[in-house]
Amino acid sequence: MKPMLPTLSSSIPTGDNWVYEVKYDGFRAILSIQAHFIRLISRSGKDLSGQFPEIIAFLTERLEELRPYIPLTLDGELVSLASPIKADFEHIQVRGRMKLQEKIKQDAGNRPCQFLAFDLLTINGNEISQKGFDERKSALRELMINLKFPLEISPSKHHLIQYVPSSNDSDRLWKAVKEDDGEGVVAKKRNSSWESGARSRNWLKIKNYKHGCFFITSYDKKNGYFKAAVYKNQKIEHIGVFAHGISSEEKAALLTIMKQNKITETVSEISMNPAICVELKYIGIYKGQLREPSFVSFRFDVGSEECTWEKLHIQTIPIHEEVKITHPEKPLWKNPAINKEVFIHYLLKTSPLFLPFLKNKVLTVIRYPHGVIEGEAFYQKNCPEYAPSFIQTHMEEGINYIVCNDLSTLTWLGNQLAIEYHLPFQTIASSKPSEIVFDLDPPSRDHFPLAIKAALEFKKLFEQFHIKAFPKLSGNKGIQLHIPLKGDRLTYEDTRKFTEFMATYLVSAHPEDFTVERLKRNRGNKLYLDYLQHAQGKTIIAPYSPRGVKGATVAAPLYWEEVNKELSPTHFTIPLMNKRIEKSECPFHTYFTDPQDEKIQAILAFLEKQ
Repeated sequence: MKPMLPTLSSSIPTGDNWVYEVKYDGFRAILSIQAHFIRLISRSGKDLSGQFPEIIAFLTERLEELRPYIPLTLDGELVSLASPIKADFEHIQVRGRMKLQEKIKQDAGNRPCQFLAFDLLTINGNEISQKGFDERKSALRELMINLKFPLEISPSKHHLIQYVPSSNDSDRLWKAVKEDDGEGVVAKKRNSSWESGARSRNWLKIKNYKHGCFFITSYDKKNGYFKAAVYKNQKIEHIGVFAHGISSEEKAALLTIMKQNKITETVSEISMNPAICVELKYIGIYKGQLREPSFVSFRFDVGSEECTWEKLHIQTIPIHEEVKITHPEKPLWKNPAINKEVFIHYLLKTSPLFLPFLKNKVLTVIRYPHGVIEGEAFYQKNCPEYAPSFIQTHMEEGINYIVCNDLSTLTWLGNQLAIEYHLPFQTIASSKPSEIVFDLDPPSRDHFPLAIKAALEFKKLFEQFHIKAFPKLSGNKGIQLHIPLKGDRLTYEDTRKFTEFMATYLVSAHPEDFTVERLKRNRGNKLYLDYLQHAQGKTIIAPYSPRGVKGATVAAPLYWEEVNKELSPTHFTIPLMNKRIEKSECPFHTYFTDPQDEKIQAILAFLEKQ
């Protein structure tokens, strides 16, 4: 049984006979559940069951609940969800190429994938593929309800089989796809039957293309492809090849100009210096290369020096139309040389990791209107009157704070040169803390080894009490230890007792190195264990926030094994963090799913008895 395939369309069809679904970027698969086996079969007929053992295990555990409906066949997409709209194409590709079962099982445990069911073909052995799509969809929805599978898409690790809902409102769905950078929309005729192996016009796919500007460096005479590039760190970065979309007249004119301005011409290739700029559309970037690039137009209004890696990424981010990047070339840091465009690119690149920490918390920013180079800065708590209407705010103690829950707000703040992002310990929904943070503050960067020692001593204490803590560089001169909480149990009075107990215990064990003395002049060269900083009304630098200091350092989340004598307070800069997040998972990736309330409550109960 081969999947029915949608036909590519440049526009969304309208009319009462159409319904619309989100198109997800993954592996198309048929899920077959029989009495004695469960299989995931790819579009080409390959058995994918071994690549996605978490899906098979999830269904095997529920075989008794499934038994009344088998033999059962579902059509859907294997994905790694990043959001309810967007799938992580890169992760699903990596999983698909894995060979070692040990690695596959490890990845399945750490980052389980999902099967998103959008059609029902067989139920209880009865073939229903020739019934109308509406009828099949209704039966699929009823099946999901009976099996207690979710009816809305969620990246939750707990639900590995999910239902793809249909919508009658194409405009609203397309808007959601654009805003969340989804792959596209599939339009389906309500009365259409399922056509095995056919590419049908009863299903139409509309892709969410991105647009960017590139310069041309060469033409391959053998295959007819032009090579496109951008500047990255002042060097030419080849990012893809294209041939589709350009008319024969446009191609002939382009080749004439290339020959007139060529550097070299051989039997197989014409090459030239960056000069001719074009606009291309594409569906994404994978491993540094454009996916499905197609020519849109010549851009004679753009200079090749304007075609940069950072600008390309900023252009592709789905942000509110009111947000404009002004003066992108403005220098912010001298060494490393970072301008406004590079800074905003960092915010956008880290946003999937950064935004969850900002979510539903009132924000205090430090703005550097003339860049960190000039040094002039000011705190901003109140949302300015000129802020766009979409900016979410929250009134607290007479201050109308900004709440940064989305890319558009983050980008607007970045354009305002909000360099540092400071957060309270509670969300706007509660007066109770959602985390505890120990601030390990040495007298200077030269005394940073004291911060390392304090962090490791705290780690020993945490391990004795089975508490999980997450270390991060402050981005200045210290280390901060975060402990996640549910946010609805412990009060600030509770957490004060805990932090005071831990800090005073360490000071008593190491009085030569640590202190809880509040007055700087009385601390000498000891590290200050600032447990008082964890209180209502106080703030802490957010994980991934840049710092307004020399070197463009970042408040970088760490793995515990990185907290050693080799660690430097200035090690993680904006350029290095850009590389780090490409190669490794966030050290805080389990932060929001592993609250430590019960363990801390047990310590408080023990202290009460003393």
